[in-house]
Amino acid sequence: MAAAPRRCDLPPGAVARAVTRWREGGAAQLSDGIAEEVPVALSCNGEAVAVMMATPTDLDDFARGFALTEGLVARPEQVLGVDVREALDHYAVDLRLSADAHGAAARRERTLEGRSGCGVCGSRRVEDVLRPPPRVDGGACVDAAALQAALADLRAQQSLNAATGATHAAAFADACGRVLLLREDVGRHNALDKLIGALPAAGVAPCDGFVVVTSRASYEMVYKAAVAGVALLAAVSAPTALAIALADGAGLTLIGFARPQGCAVYSHPQRYLGSAGSAP
Repeated sequence: MAAAPRRCDLPPGAVARAVTRWREGGAAQLSDGIAEEVPVALSCNGEAVAVMMATPTDLDDFARGFALTEGLVARPEQVLGVDVREALDHYAVDLRLSADAHGAAARRERTLEGRSGCGVCGSRRVEDVLRPPPRVDGGACVDAAALQAALADLRAQQSLNAATGATHAAAFADACGRVLLLREDVGRHNALDKLIGALPAAGVAPCDGFVVVTSRASYEMVYKAAVAGVALLAAVSAPTALAIALADGAGLTLIGFARPQGCAVYSHPQRYLGSAGSAP
């Protein structure tokens, strides 16, 4: 196949590849936008922690979010810095943690392998997977107009997915539905970790808004949101039974099937106000 033409219109995280595209019985040689997926080797103070498959964008945010949601740190400020280095066939990301956090990192037992599609891959014990998050209290109330505004903004800001059709997104919106931050990745868990890692640097309090994601609401997505202090998580697809149980126990409002025509609220419905004049 011929070499792919140069593309200047692709966002970071996408590369051009030659493709033979068939339409109505005819073939054409084109340059297609393809999402990157590379190994990202994470370490804490030089100690190897995990290798995750991820899109190589916003890796500083990814490392910070991963450290918090995986229990390597208890608070965002325990991450003193992140060093990102591009190697020949992977990225090396080292988190510099405070002395009181490094002990938690050393106690984590995780094999050095993970996949973009599963945030718990590599965990050795059931206890590492089914660990309860801290309870979420308070949080903003959201009405139907705010949720719909956030969904529309989410679609509009997915530049990497628009170029490749292969990435998930996680976005943080304020109580009015304005998307303040958005991160994309081939893995839904990675996208959420990137978003969580970006919140402190942006000065955004997780309790002041809500998170919308383009994926299903799995157990791990609910867990990561609760650890970050997010009180409402809305997914465009369905939740799992374990995700609902975890959200209910953590005090988190879980919304699934968030679409233009409506949504389904699976836990703690008091934070979702619906449309004006509507009733459950």
